[in-house]
Amino acid sequence: MAKLNLDKQESEFLNKAIKHWEDEHLIDAGLADNLRTSYEVKGFDWMRLAKYSFWIALACGFIAIGSLIIDDKVINWLKGLYYTPDIAISIIAGAAAVVLFYFGRRWELKYPEKVFSNEAIIFTGILFTACCIAYLGKALDKGSGHYSLLFLLSIFVYGVLAYRMDSRLIWLFALVSLGSWFGTETGYQTHWADYFLGMNYPLRFVLFGMVCLAAIYLLKNRKWFDRFWELTYVVGLTYLFMSLWLLSIFGNLGSIDTWWHIRQISLFYWGIISALVAGGFLLYGLKSKDVIAREFGITFLLISIYTKYFEYFWDNTNKTLFFAILGLSFWLIGRRAEKIWNFRKAHS
Repeated sequence: MAKLNLDKQESEFLNKAIKHWEDEHLIDAGLADNLRTSYEVKGFDWMRLAKYSFWIALACGFIAIGSLIIDDKVINWLKGLYYTPDIAISIIAGAAAVVLFYFGRRWELKYPEKVFSNEAIIFTGILFTACCIAYLGKALDKGSGHYSLLFLLSIFVYGVLAYRMDSRLIWLFALVSLGSWFGTETGYQTHWADYFLGMNYPLRFVLFGMVCLAAIYLLKNRKWFDRFWELTYVVGLTYLFMSLWLLSIFGNLGSIDTWWHIRQISLFYWGIISALVAGGFLLYGLKSKDVIAREFGITFLLISIYTKYFEYFWDNTNKTLFFAILGLSFWLIGRRAEKIWNFRKAHS
């Protein structure tokens, strides 16, 4: 029988699980020994190396293309293509995206173990799709400047592709397009004024994040949404908490100029709201064993506290004392986290 090739953390987890089952007499000693010999620790994380290698390869490819473009001969050639119709560029990019998605899907089915090489192909297809939509928008543009419609189109294109190809990577771009559409559409509707219904951008996206989370919970039990639920949940929480964090810094002020002329302490209530929301998600995550809500809650609660510490004390505190307090606080957090970790380890 071929042995499972696991990394060190996975192996340690299985060892603990088997020992627990054996101690609780759920399995006998013979079965426990058989289970322990059914896997081995791999010597090097080749999967991680493959992942980083493919992303670096893509980055190098883009750099190479950029270096090629700045070459004088290539620049002259591109000048000759300047008058190429936008619709032609859109069609060419669209055709390239179709080819990449087709072969990417085929290779996913044929070589499912080649996770990162397949994702690299799909990612390149996503970029060509974005190019196709952008140039289609340029071709159809009547000078209205209503380019949020392109993001709206992207949502449906990426959404359909993600569903048909069962791809969370494409679904991520659909979610990013959704946020981009909301931001640009609210800007367009107000002629790019500072406020939309009395809300600046961070406050708008707090509302947007709340609506996203409500929709996510309504769709939680839908079968077609199962594969995308966790990713969508993470993105929805990211929209909400990043917006709350920015709101705690800038408040509901519409411009940087206005913000520069007010005292930061006058915006303290936004920081309190941000901390209360983070604390609420932390408690909810602990009670319901929702790991994602718990991690977002504790992370942004700490970010909120330390942001306020820098805002209120950086200018008025001796830097030696400032960093001494900062270091002591992290040491206390580390000690507390260490105690919790040791407690769980002792009771696992």
